[in-house]
Amino acid sequence: MIGITSYGAYIPYYRLSRQELSKVWGGFAIPGEKAVASYDEDPVTMAWEAANDCLGGADPKKIDGLFFATTSSPYKEKQCSAIIATALDMGDEIRTGDFGNSLRGGTIALASALDAVKAGTANNMMVTAADIRVPAPGGYDEGGYGDGAAALLVGASGVIAAIEGYYSISDEFTGEWRADGDTFVRAWEDRMALDEGYSAILPKAMSTLMSKHGLTAKDFSKAVFNPPIDIRRHGRVAMSLGFDAAQVQEPLFMTVGNTGTAMAIMMLVAALEEAKPGDKILFANYGNGADAFLIKVTDEITKTRIQQRRGIKAHLNSKRLLTNYATYLRWRNLVTVQRTRRPEIPFTSLAALKRSRKEVLGLYGKKCKRCGTPQYQPPFGVGGMAPTRICVVCQAKDEFEDYRFADKRGTLFTFSLDLLADVIDPPATSGFIDFEGGGRGWFELTDRDPDQLKVGMPVEMTFRKMYFDRGIHNYYWKARPVRC
Repeated sequence: MIGITSYGAYIPYYRLSRQELSKVWGGFAIPGEKAVASYDEDPVTMAWEAANDCLGGADPKKIDGLFFATTSSPYKEKQCSAIIATALDMGDEIRTGDFGNSLRGGTIALASALDAVKAGTANNMMVTAADIRVPAPGGYDEGGYGDGAAALLVGASGVIAAIEGYYSISDEFTGEWRADGDTFVRAWEDRMALDEGYSAILPKAMSTLMSKHGLTAKDFSKAVFNPPIDIRRHGRVAMSLGFDAAQVQEPLFMTVGNTGTAMAIMMLVAALEEAKPGDKILFANYGNGADAFLIKVTDEITKTRIQQRRGIKAHLNSKRLLTNYATYLRWRNLVTVQRTRRPEIPFTSLAALKRSRKEVLGLYGKKCKRCGTPQYQPPFGVGGMAPTRICVVCQAKDEFEDYRFADKRGTLFTFSLDLLADVIDPPATSGFIDFEGGGRGWFELTDRDPDQLKVGMPVEMTFRKMYFDRGIHNYYWKARPVRC
């Protein structure tokens, strides 16, 4: 039996009320809110969040590979799945792959992972999907698009949701697209994009799969499939297949928005959070064709309830509203603002990043072999000047082993707020973190309310984008107040 063995999701901390958009542009105020990734997030960091949630504390080195799907990759030529796998501490003897250019990329990656496990070339595979699609200001898409990520672990043991069959259709149809050089998504008129595309191809894939297995709508507990921006079409597809409203998974439009490549898998995660043993789920996704999957929930699903996982539910309940539209525009680089007069950031050293990639991307420090004291020293790739050689407690020299801080929580020992620093989200906030089990380090703080910061408050580490230099996205770790 092969299928899903774990799941995870990520919804950014910030939300933007759609009423704020109507205040700026006028017109009808669409109800609800959308999830907005912070200025220091991108699909890579969000996919890391979802994959980390999916692991639930399991050993990442026991995963045979990682696939990453997005339409908004920070790179046109560089494998982002390798960055995510390194940040997860998965090791290097793994299979990685990026799936781009299609909103169906997440389910294409899922089918590829299933094929790898079926063929015996992998025992398990992590599938991640994340998107931050930038809509044109003032349009309907601006209120409809949201940001998010999801992850599924596929394997042959400990299966919580068996995938008993799947069916795919490829369709060369230009209904929604973004060419090289385009900032915003383009779309044809609804009559063509939706009637000839989404509303025709998606139900065809779903009905064909049901027919192949001799099933009808009444045999399923849930139908989970991605919606278009015109959310009404989602309900029409369900009705055309014979599903009633109670069977259709809620599409998260009012609370998150349409998250592109991640949408269908995020909805599946939400369905699995409520699923019971024996439930049948029809799962499908659309984008230049369609993928449909027949899923049956097993008794193993009950074990996931006791694991530490945030999924959709906990992330929905952990949020902070953006207070103005200008912040959103600044975070998405849609407006240019005057920069603070400060020295330029030094050039990125690719040599230093290569030498220190384990410390930079994996947040590794050292632990004294003699007395067991962990020590954190910023590595060369992020401004560190000297390696750790002397234990601060017992004075032992060069007697260290690697020690990972990324999975450790801590407390805020002290912090500072700088209103004059050249940052996108002032004030610049940083502080000393005392890690559980020992070790102290100075990190930037993110997803924080400056007025709510307190000495001694619990924090956790999160993988974030630091700055962009000559085509290089620099990633490192920040601390944030513990979410959920």
